[in-house]
Amino acid sequence: MSSFAQIEDFNQLFINDTPLIDTRAPVEFIQGAFPHTHNLPLMSNEQRKLIGTCYKNKGQGEAIKLGHELIQDEVKNTRIKAWLEFIKSNPNGALYCFRGGLRSQITQRWIFETSGIEYPRINGGFKALRRFLIDESGRIMSATTPIVIGGQTGCGKTLLLDKIKAKIDLEGLANHRGSAFGNTTTSQPSQINFENELAIELIKNQHYTHLIFEDEGSNIGTVHIPICVKDKTSQADLVLLKASVQERIIISMDAYVINMHQDFIYQDVINGFNNFANYWLGSLQKIQKRLGLARYKVIHKMITSALSQHQTKNQFDGFYPVIKSLFIDYYDPMYNYQIKKKNKRIVFKGNAREVLEYLNTRLIS
Repeated sequence: MSSFAQIEDFNQLFINDTPLIDTRAPVEFIQGAFPHTHNLPLMSNEQRKLIGTCYKNKGQGEAIKLGHELIQDEVKNTRIKAWLEFIKSNPNGALYCFRGGLRSQITQRWIFETSGIEYPRINGGFKALRRFLIDESGRIMSATTPIVIGGQTGCGKTLLLDKIKAKIDLEGLANHRGSAFGNTTTSQPSQINFENELAIELIKNQHYTHLIFEDEGSNIGTVHIPICVKDKTSQADLVLLKASVQERIIISMDAYVINMHQDFIYQDVINGFNNFANYWLGSLQKIQKRLGLARYKVIHKMITSALSQHQTKNQFDGFYPVIKSLFIDYYDPMYNYQIKKKNKRIVFKGNAREVLEYLNTRLIS
């Protein structure tokens, strides 16, 4: 067989969550990949480095020859076995390398020679898929009408967003709540992975004329919102979700105290509480300058007391005054300053029920 099947319909590839084999080396994969992708490399990091050096010094022919010398016998059989196991579980998948060149072609050929299976490769590889997603993000954002949900910290914006189908959950994609205390118990995606998953969500939701976003800054934790999204949402209609201080404290207790503690314990039973304590104290440290040293020391003492109270009485009541103080001394003043600059964009204000009714009306218009 002189040529093997290639996939060029990238849109359906992502809409259908097609399982993919990434044949690049692990060092490439970790920098960025796609959802539903498994790294089953043709070459290890060291092998890739050796072959790359050979290519640079002696040319493609010698590099290919070295590659076959490095990847033969048991090494080759191990690679093929891993690919065939993936194919058995994912017969409708595909594979790719960086540019859709030698690595994916060699993988295709070895798979076919061993099993008779013609497993398709992505035309243009990772680079083409990445370019497609970047271009689609810009195109879809130009065509859609975003509506942004804003409101004070703890008012329940994320809870409201969960009730809406026509939405893009930026914080969910970023695995971060978008504030100094926004870290979760797991790491954030790389910038490339965040952009890739955001683009895929836009593709899957492009049939909506309006898309709902949560009001965000330029970045969410360590990842930056793409310019095409930030520019469009920063000019969009703004809907403010209102909630009482008590409602906000309850929502924040669930999100930042009770659920976070459970997540830390679930992740590490032995060190979970210490990690939870470090999360709170470390997050407070991030805003020390804004609080001022005197206020920082007061809240630090309150958090230490709340943590001690949980250890001795197994209750989190000590965090209620902590959260209220953070609202008063940090989040609310910052919110009030920022919202003044957005007043002209505000089209509606209301509680959760009222905002949801308003958005539903906009979404069907």
